[in-house]
Amino acid sequence: MTLLDLPLAATRGNPAAAASYWDTDPLRYLDEHGAPVEGGLRPAPELLAADRLLALYRALRLARAFDTEATALVMQGHLAVYPSSRGQEACQAAAALCLQPQDWLFPTYRDTAALAVRGIDPVEALTLLRGSWHCGYDPKQWRTAPQCTPLATQAPHAVGLALAAKMAGDPVVALCLLGDGATSEGDFHEACNSAAVYQAPAVFLVQNNQYAISVPLRKQTHALSLAGKGVGYGMPGVRVDGNDVIALMHVLGEAMERARTGGGPTLIEAITYRIRPHTNADDATRYRDASEVDLWLARDPVERLARYLTATGRLDEGLDSAIAEEGAKYAAAMRARLTLEPEVDPADMFDHVFAAPTPQLREQRAMVEAEAAAAQKDEANGGEA
Repeated sequence: MTLLDLPLAATRGNPAAAASYWDTDPLRYLDEHGAPVEGGLRPAPELLAADRLLALYRALRLARAFDTEATALVMQGHLAVYPSSRGQEACQAAAALCLQPQDWLFPTYRDTAALAVRGIDPVEALTLLRGSWHCGYDPKQWRTAPQCTPLATQAPHAVGLALAAKMAGDPVVALCLLGDGATSEGDFHEACNSAAVYQAPAVFLVQNNQYAISVPLRKQTHALSLAGKGVGYGMPGVRVDGNDVIALMHVLGEAMERARTGGGPTLIEAITYRIRPHTNADDATRYRDASEVDLWLARDPVERLARYLTATGRLDEGLDSAIAEEGAKYAAAMRARLTLEPEVDPADMFDHVFAAPTPQLREQRAMVEAEAAAAQKDEANGGEA
């Protein structure tokens, strides 16, 4: 019996047991100080190998460097908007690293750091948030769906792809990233229900960062936990510490393997926190106290793993400095390219709207091209009409 079997086995037909189960602390391997929890989760041995742990740490530092630089760029006007994932780096790194090459990732607008860890070019990853294009990377090449701005609409897409893979006999798993606010949407219910009914190879990772913009979780649901919703759909639900990247990798690894081998979907609730405001347009001080943020800063996922690696002799000051320098170089290259103004062609707006352009679309394109040509002629004549 694995962790994924426990929720259904312990709670089926027993509401009291269900209430007791979901009222427990989330699964974790490391506490907030980076020390193994007594009686806590025991990950697969290969996950604790030095090379795996250092790869995880590098991914966390990359995600942090990416987020820090993107936050600075939006304040400088080089991005139209940026939803920070500061504090959620463990979820971002684990989501990217738990995938096999053939698997698909379905991200939200807050998951740009996961795209960076997946290997997508940072400029391409930020194209949507720059306002330059609907999606800057090739979804098929990266097996990563375009970032989704409407809440939960990517969830049915993930289930559809997973079901298609199952019908075709392809060993593909769809990992769908969600926020706690997305679980209040009908698309989330329809996706979970469909995935369970058809036993689609899909995994739903809910990053419960406590707020849907300014609405705290307690005002979204009266459920004991979001993972507990899995029982109602007939799928396993697991509640895990979302700031413990080792625990996340273990739980995600089991869920992905279960889906890949015909065991069906899993709902994972990762308990984490959004340190920065919802976006640069949000004033988080209007709905939460600084003391709450300070509490979660002490649970930082990057520092937690660093302390564990240092205590176990896998990380020293020299190696930590080298990894930090890698992140700094990544951020500098990202900054240099994103501060350059992109060259745009207004006619691009009409590409990919329809497979075959409609008469109205052709008419609109011709009008825009004529206006652009007139503007270029005017500029060539020194601004004289």
